[in-house]
Amino acid sequence: MHKISLLAFALFLLFTKCTQPASEGFIMTVQGQVPAGKMGKSLIHEHILVDFIGADSTGYDRWNREKVIKKVLPYLRDVRDSGCSTFIDCTPAWLGRDPLLLKMLADSSGLHILTNTGYYGAVNNKYLPSHAFIETAEQIATRWTREWQDGINGTGIKPGFIKTGVNPGKLSELHKKLVRAAAITHLNTGLTIASHTGPALPAFEELDILARENVAASAFIWVHAQSESDWGTHVRAAKQGVWISLDGLSDDNTTEYVEMITNLKANELLHRTLVSHDAGWYTPGEPDGGNFRGYTSLFNALIPALQDAGFTKEELTQLLVRNPANAFEVRVRKTNK
Repeated sequence: MHKISLLAFALFLLFTKCTQPASEGFIMTVQGQVPAGKMGKSLIHEHILVDFIGADSTGYDRWNREKVIKKVLPYLRDVRDSGCSTFIDCTPAWLGRDPLLLKMLADSSGLHILTNTGYYGAVNNKYLPSHAFIETAEQIATRWTREWQDGINGTGIKPGFIKTGVNPGKLSELHKKLVRAAAITHLNTGLTIASHTGPALPAFEELDILARENVAASAFIWVHAQSESDWGTHVRAAKQGVWISLDGLSDDNTTEYVEMITNLKANELLHRTLVSHDAGWYTPGEPDGGNFRGYTSLFNALIPALQDAGFTKEELTQLLVRNPANAFEVRVRKTNK
C-alpha cells in the first residue's frame, strides 16, 4: 500500500505539473504588464516627444499634452495600421519623458507603449540632473529601482527598460558610474539596458563594466550600433550575447540596413539583431512641435527590400517579433546563468 501511495502521489504531481499553464515572461508597458509573446511586430527605438532645453529647464509645463496628441496620434495610427503592435519610446527622464502622455497615446492608438528609467549622459551631460554628478552609482540605482517598484513621479506607470547614454570615445568616470547604476538596477528589476552608444569603443567598455557587476551581455542593447563602420564589431559583440540595435532607419538608407542585417544573418546572428527608426518627434518650443518624421520606413521600404534579398517570412518574424520580445522581456540576466 505504501508503494502504491507513493506512485499515486508521483502521478498526481506529474499530472498537476502538466496541466499548469506554461509560464510566460512579460514586458512592462505604460498600461501594465503584457505577455512578451503578445508584443507582435515592434518598433524598438522611437521618440514621441523630446525636449532639448536641458535638465535644468525642462518640465511638463513646457508642452500641452492635448496638442502633442493631436500631432502624434496620426503617426501612431499609421504604424498600427502597418501591422505594428508595440512601440518603445526611448526618451529618457530630463529630456522630455512623460509617462502620462504615453499612456494617453497608448489608450488612443491601441499600441503597447513602453517608457524607461535611467539617465542620459550623452551630449556632454546636458540632460543629467544635478544629483547625478554627486551621487554614487548605488544611490542613482536606488532612484531608478524605486520607479520600477512604485511608478514614475507618482503616476503608478512603471518603466519597461533602462535607458542611459554615453559620449563617443573612452568612457568618463561619470559615464562609468551611470553604466554601473544601470547594471545594479538591472539586477534589482530585470529591466534590459538600452545605452545610447554609437561607436564600438564605448560599447565594449560598457560590456566590461557589466561583466564586473555580474550582468550578462544579453541584458545590453548597443543603441546606434549602425554608427560603427566596422561591422565585424557587430559580429563580435553579438557573439557575446549583445543586442545589436540598428535604429536610424529611413527611406534613404534602406540598402545599407539590408547589408548590415545580412552581415549578421550570414554570421548566424540574426537572433541578436534589432531594427528601428529613431524617428519622431514633437519638439517643445517649436511651432506645432517642429518637423516630424514618421515611423513607417520599416514597413514600406525595409521589409520589401529584405524580402527581395531572400529573407524568409520566418526570418522576418525573428527580426521583428521574437527578437524584441526576447530583448525586452523583464528577466534578470547574470553572467553565470
